Amino acid sequence: MSQYQGKVALVTGGRSGIGQAIATRLEAEGARVFTAQRGEDTRFDGIVADFTDPASPGLVVKEVIARTGQLDVLVNNAGIMQETCVEEMSLADWQRILMVNLTAPFLMIQAALPHLRVTRGCIVNVGSIEGLGANPGHAAYSSSKAGLHGLTRSVAVDHGLDGVRCNAVAPGWIDTPLNENFIESQDDPVAFREKIGSIHPLGHTGSPEEVASLICWLASDDASFVTGQVWTIDGGRTTKLSLP
Repeated sequence: MSQYQGKVALVTGGRSGIGQAIATRLEAEGARVFTAQRGEDTRFDGIVADFTDPASPGLVVKEVIARTGQLDVLVNNAGIMQETCVEEMSLADWQRILMVNLTAPFLMIQAALPHLRVTRGCIVNVGSIEGLGANPGHAAYSSSKAGLHGLTRSVAVDHGLDGVRCNAVAPGWIDTPLNENFIESQDDPVAFREKIGSIHPLGHTGSPEEVASLICWLASDDASFVTGQVWTIDGGRTTKLSLP
């Protein structure tokens, strides 16, 4: 498959987990893929970036343009989480999470728009079902993802006439290394894995590759009339009502 042949894609947080799956899928379909994150990425064209620094997004986009002269797809995937309730969270921690999860994507989009306008490109933001609901102790994370969903809709409305589409995905429980490590840290990992699977109508959790497939479609010409949407990908978890 080569639907992305000749196109340039930038994936933040593309060195592992969902981001790596996205980068791998886009490359397999013909794109030249850049990733941006704190550490080195030897798998793709990696750009070292610290998204707690507001200067980083602009520098990342500038580097991609310097090396290729174009940008067709921007995937804002990088994110962080901290489990702290409102009363116990410091202002510094709150601002750090919002900076990485919401402000950095805003700045990435701001820097990328002049180039996406030329290519009639697209943006996909990786939100979360926690932008629709919340787990305990995730006030900052849920707020940042809800904000990212709102930013998605606003960019779609403001820049549709520029030929730029903007959508988001809202993954549920995905089998990333981080989640796998959490499962293995439980007293009975096997029982916990069965329990977490049972809350999904499909009976199991999702894979990074499944999220990548949705994003790859949203960024493709096959989704040319799709914009301003938040696509939930959670195995039906948020659709299933709890038992009384």
